[in-house]
Amino acid sequence: MPFIRESIITTVNKTGDVHIAPIGIIAEKDGWVIAPFRPSVTLDNLAEVPFAIANYTDDVRIFAGCLTGRKHWPTVAVDGYAVPRLAAALAHSVLEVESVDDDAMRPRHFCRVVREETHAPFTGLNRAKAAVLELAILVSRLGMLPRDKIEAEIAYLSIAVEKTAGEGEKEAWGWLMQRVGDHLASEDASGEDARG
Repeated sequence: MPFIRESIITTVNKTGDVHIAPIGIIAEKDGWVIAPFRPSVTLDNLAEVPFAIANYTDDVRIFAGCLTGRKHWPTVAVDGYAVPRLAAALAHSVLEVESVDDDAMRPRHFCRVVREETHAPFTGLNRAKAAVLELAILVSRLGMLPRDKIEAEIAYLSIAVEKTAGEGEKEAWGWLMQRVGDHLASEDASGEDARG
């Protein structure tokens, strides 16, 4: 399995509209692969402006927010590039698309790192942050997973949140759990409709 770094990717279209998306970038040789699923604004933007910023942040609210309709996070211009970085990034890498392996489902954009900067110190690990990140990944796959898998994962992840979460992690967890609740309620309603 490849090394994957969970990051927040910022891209822009030709008119400069910024798009923010959580994407696990894949290590390959001395660069990174961005492989968004079709359809995707990130995919469209990379076709128009072949640069992205990989933002490395420990603010899990941004991951959770992007998956729950909260996609407007402050950005900061990066000198010499059209794509901004997240204001909350501890560090970032400017990525330039060098080649694309097209695919009907998930094109792979091989990117070289053209610049990297650090903005703030990383102050340590927190189990609740990791749990929120795992729940965010789970939420991105709700339509693909059986209910018992979803419930078992949440039961396990909630232990770390209950024991170690700060206010930001609690807020992010709440947003994601609302999305899970809506999904399960929708499943229940469609099951009732099917039963008549």
